Amino acid sequence: MKQTIFNKHIASIPQIPILFYVMKWLVLATLIGILVGSASAFFLVSLDWVTNWRENHLWIIALLPLGGLMIGLLYHYYGSDVVKGNNQLLEQFHSPKQIIPFKMFPLVLFGTLTTHLFGGSAGREGTAVQMGGAIADQFTRFFNLKSRDRKILLVIGISAGFASIFGTPLAGTVFALEVLIIGRMRYEALIPSLLTAVIADYTCHAWQVTHTHYHIPFVPAMTPANFSWAILAGILFGLTAIVFSKATHFWGDVLKSNISYPPLRPVIGGVVIAFAVWLIGSTKYIGLGIPTIVDAFNEDLNSYDFLLKILFTSFTLGAGFKGGEVTPLFFVGATLGNALAWFIPLPIALLAGMGFVAVFSGATNTPIACTIMGIELFGIEGGVYIGIACIIAYLFSGHTGIYSSQIIGSSKHLIYGRDQSKSLSDIALRDKHRDQPNTL
Repeated sequence: MKQTIFNKHIASIPQIPILFYVMKWLVLATLIGILVGSASAFFLVSLDWVTNWRENHLWIIALLPLGGLMIGLLYHYYGSDVVKGNNQLLEQFHSPKQIIPFKMFPLVLFGTLTTHLFGGSAGREGTAVQMGGAIADQFTRFFNLKSRDRKILLVIGISAGFASIFGTPLAGTVFALEVLIIGRMRYEALIPSLLTAVIADYTCHAWQVTHTHYHIPFVPAMTPANFSWAILAGILFGLTAIVFSKATHFWGDVLKSNISYPPLRPVIGGVVIAFAVWLIGSTKYIGLGIPTIVDAFNEDLNSYDFLLKILFTSFTLGAGFKGGEVTPLFFVGATLGNALAWFIPLPIALLAGMGFVAVFSGATNTPIACTIMGIELFGIEGGVYIGIACIIAYLFSGHTGIYSSQIIGSSKHLIYGRDQSKSLSDIALRDKHRDQPNTL
C-alpha cells in the first residue's frame, strides 16, 4: 500500500517525465551530434584542400564545364529525389512523406567539393545542413519514431550541420527553429536542438578543425545619430538580400526554361563562369571568398565587390552547381558594409560585421539566429548594432528568401497579413502572374 502511494506521488511530479524526455533526446543528440560534427569536420578539411589545390592550379577552372557535367549527370540519373536540397528538408518538415534518402549526404558532399575544386562560387552551409538532415532522418527508421519525433530529428539535423560548420552552436540552435516557419519557432524542439548543436560543434573541434575568426576592434556608443545610421544600413542590407534571392531564382528559371536537359545547365553555366574568371583575371569572386571577407574588416575594398559576388554566386547555384548560399551572403554583406563606410560614419569593421549577418538575415528570414551569430562571432560589444541591422534587414527584405519552401506563419507586418500560411514560392508565383499583362 505504501509502495503504491509512493509510486503515485513520484508519477505526479512533472519533472520526472521531463527528465526522461531530456534523457531520450540526449541519447539521440549525442549520436547525431557526433556523426554530423564528424561529417562537417571531414567536409571542412576537404573543402580547404580543394580550395588550396585550385588556387595553386588555376588551369583547372577551364574544366569547370566538365565538373558541371559530372554534377548534372549524377543528380539527373541518381539524385533526382534529393535535388531540392535544403528546400526538401523544409518540405518534409511541413508535409512528411518519406524518409530523406541517405544518398543526399554523399551526393551533396561530392557536388559541393566538385563545385569548389573547379572554380564555382558557392558556400558550405547548404551542404552541412543537408548532410545533417540526411543523417538525422535515418534514425526515424532505426528507432521507428513517430511523426512528431521525426520533425524534431529534422530540426536537430539542421542545427547540428549549421553549428558545426560555422562554430556557432547557439546560432545553429535558433536557426534550425527559426528557418522552418517565418515568424514562428517550434519550442518543443528547443532542448534537442541545443543539445545536438553543442555536441556537433564540440565534435568538429575535437577533430582539430578550426573556424575563421573575425574581430571588431572598436564599437562606438549608441547615440541618436548612430542609431539612425544603423537603421539606414539595415535597410540597404535588406534590399541587397532581395537582390541576392531574386537573382538566384532568376538564373535558375532562365536556364530551366531555355535548356530542357538538366545536365547541360551546369555545363553552360561552367563555360560562362570560367570565361568570366578569365576576363576579370582574378579568382576573388569564386569559391567561399574567405580572404576577402577577412579583408573587409581591415581595409578599403572595391565598392562593387558585393555586386560581382551576387552575380557569380547566383549564376553558379542557378546553373545547378552545389553548395550553400550563406558564406557568399557573408561575403556580400561584409563587402557591402565595407563600401557603406564611404558615407556612413561608423567604423568599417563594425559595418562589415553588421552586413556579414544582416544580409544573411534578410535572405533567410532568421533575424534572431543571425543576431546571435553576430554576437558569437564578433562579441557582445556590437550586439545592439548587429541586432538593429539584422531585424531591419529582415523587415525590408519582404517576403522573399533563398528558401522557397519556407512557410509564412506570421507576417512581418500588417501589410502582408493576407500572405499568412503561404510559402515563399506561392507568393512569388502569385506576384509573377500579377505582373503579367492581361491579354483578354
